[in-house]
Amino acid sequence: MTRLINRQPSRYSRLMLGLLPFIVLFVIYLVTSDARLAENPSDKLLPSLGSFADAIVRMGFEPSKRTGEYLLWQDTFASLQRLGIAVGLSAMIGLVIGVFNGMIPYVRSPLSPLVTALSLIPPMAILPILFITFGLGELSKVVLIVIGITPVIIRDIQLRTDALPSEQLIKAQTLGGNSWQIILRVVLPQTMPRLIDAVRLTLGSAWLFLIAAEAIAATEGLGYRIFLVRRYLAMDVILPYVFWITTLAFAMDWSLKRISILAFPWYHSAQGARND
Repeated sequence: MTRLINRQPSRYSRLMLGLLPFIVLFVIYLVTSDARLAENPSDKLLPSLGSFADAIVRMGFEPSKRTGEYLLWQDTFASLQRLGIAVGLSAMIGLVIGVFNGMIPYVRSPLSPLVTALSLIPPMAILPILFITFGLGELSKVVLIVIGITPVIIRDIQLRTDALPSEQLIKAQTLGGNSWQIILRVVLPQTMPRLIDAVRLTLGSAWLFLIAAEAIAATEGLGYRIFLVRRYLAMDVILPYVFWITTLAFAMDWSLKRISILAFPWYHSAQGARND
């Protein structure tokens, strides 16, 4: 008898099973929305699909009467620019310090406790300090994301570096490689796919910090728009914006995964068939 843990769904079955929860949630929303609107046509909590369509057209395909800008795309560009800069800086800092912490004891001894302490500080708790120090402009928002995700990336890279087979390092030293050559030619190539994994795992937190910063101090951005229209209970705008943020996050995660598979096929083949 084939055990349940050994049964693998087909590609089509995986697709259908993946879509099933979303279909169920969509049906539940439709039923609940129709019930509330039948009782109160002015209800704003669960708008109809027509209201969503009108809001999407208004925000994304009609220029604002006040500024002449297409608000959805303006907000998207502003948020992605902040997120891209912050995640890029975090990845570079995390890679350098993580590898050094993992490979050089004289670096690990002073920096590892500091990184651990920083990773335990709630980034939202120091948001007022960042606004006071860096002002209410773009820099404070980028710094918040960097502070929020960089320690996590550093610790992950450090752990992955520590886990490299010691035989590889010993062989490299036996062949005459110095510390820099070993880091560049042995450690770094094996760390890059793990860096992409670490960035993928921190994307959710990066979006959280971005939305929080934009909600408090911004004049454009996806988080700013959501918190601006909440005072009007404009769920027909809020829910499409939340869905759009989710779509962008999913697209970023999928893109990073594809880049990793194309650039480092040996890593994914070693991980087995299930690459999440």
